[in-house]
Amino acid sequence: MSSLPSPVPGLVLRYSFLWSHEAARGAEEGSKDRPCAVLLTIANRDGQDVVTVLPITHIMPENPDLAVEIPVKTKARLGLDGERSWIILGEANRFVWPGPDLRPVPGDAQRRVDYGHLPSVLYDLVREKWLQAYDQRQISQTIRTE
Repeated sequence: MSSLPSPVPGLVLRYSFLWSHEAARGAEEGSKDRPCAVLLTIANRDGQDVVTVLPITHIMPENPDLAVEIPVKTKARLGLDGERSWIILGEANRFVWPGPDLRPVPGDAQRRVDYGHLPSVLYDLVREKWLQAYDQRQISQTIRTE
């Protein structure tokens, strides 16, 4: 794998995202590697970065208030496919960086784990809507361990 990027908010990673329904069944690893957006990075008491990521999916969300669609131009710039995609706000994974569930971007000769960054306007919208959902207790966070 190439050198790891800093896990800054707005970075889009390739990650084995574990949905809450998978975790509830006892799974320890996601069933699919997918792009995920870094929502938040904080330092824990040991000085390690703890990263919160949100999944990106092609499946239209049942509740549009809990998702943000990624514009076609942004998807193209990140090297993602041309299908409609949403950042899902109601599900999150938290892990100590870098963690074992980062994956290389398919087809990247340098084996990078990131696609690039969301535009700041898009990230700000994701953050704002996520905070609203958090305040309304509509968020499920899965804590990932090694």
